[in-house]
Amino acid sequence: MKARTGVMDRMINTIEWLAAIFVGLVALNIFVAVVLRKFFNTSIPDAYDFGRMFLGILIFWGIAATSYRGGHITVDLVWTAAGPRMKRVIDVFATLVLLFVVAVQTTMLFDKVRGTWADNVQTYDLNIPTWPFYAVAWFGDVCAVLLIAIRTYRLVFQPELLQEARPEQKADE
Repeated sequence: MKARTGVMDRMINTIEWLAAIFVGLVALNIFVAVVLRKFFNTSIPDAYDFGRMFLGILIFWGIAATSYRGGHITVDLVWTAAGPRMKRVIDVFATLVLLFVVAVQTTMLFDKVRGTWADNVQTYDLNIPTWPFYAVAWFGDVCAVLLIAIRTYRLVFQPELLQEARPEQKADE
């Protein structure tokens, strides 16, 4: 296995770290809101709005992180029964389908960003514009498209660079 020092690998690691940071922000928002409500009978202004927007950001950045690694939930009955060449064909086809779906999703999410900006949608308590949160979520989706494209390229031209962790491989070891 080659050392993970390439530009693409640094970009992949950065995107995965950003996804992890958003997990922390969602957890922190929930924790602080519960503690304030339980022990101090107060709340964070717009805690609900921040929570749902951070969760949306987390979802799209999570798509980016899991799409490259192939660590999402899959049903691989046909893949498991296939030979090595057919497995690679299935992987490339599935990744191309995923790339298409996420690219369309990214386009639609950009329309949502543009719409919230044009309509000047704001949070309830603090009147903070919501479009920057949508823009960060959209950028996570853009990163997902980029990572899926990198995964597709590597599946076709550099399959040895992908770190596949398949459950059936672990069971066989």
